[in-house]
Amino acid sequence: MARPIQFDRDQVIDRAMQAFWDQGYCATSISSLVQATRLNPGSIYAAFKSKEGLFLAALDRYGEQSLIRLSRTLESAASPLQGIRDYLRQLAASSADPEHARGCFLVNSVLELAHRDDKVRQHVNRHFGAIEACLKGALQESQRRGELAAAKDPEALAACLMSGIWGLRVLGGTGPDAGRTGAVVEQLLTLLD
Repeated sequence: MARPIQFDRDQVIDRAMQAFWDQGYCATSISSLVQATRLNPGSIYAAFKSKEGLFLAALDRYGEQSLIRLSRTLESAASPLQGIRDYLRQLAASSADPEHARGCFLVNSVLELAHRDDKVRQHVNRHFGAIEACLKGALQESQRRGELAAAKDPEALAACLMSGIWGLRVLGGTGPDAGRTGAVVEQLLTLLD
């Protein structure tokens, strides 16, 4: 009879996410995951089936956390359009912060793996799609409130904002100053005028 799992799955995924985010998927060895998660290899394989299984769980955790951050920012703003502005400005600030120089875990994973790994591409696209849908919903609500011009296409605008977010997250990995990331976001925000 197999022993029951004796660890906090969420904590293990969070620790593994940090290791993958720091090193990338290919450079993260099972031994570094053992060190990061404080589990033995057998427990990792029993819980996640493979290194890839643990990686996909980490991608999902990050994607879910990203959507929650966006949703909270939108909900706490005076209006949906202000929420989008606030969110993009927060991303600009974090992208220029040396402590966030790792960039975005989802974007990094796309750049490293998506061209050759369908599972990674599917997981990342699902999370990008959810974030884009959230932006689209906020833009549609902005139109209903008269904040956003009726001539604007919320779907195309959400896709454009997502492209800007991806670029901003890649730029963040180059160690830019806050002035540069702020200027990029302010130009992106002109799309909302």
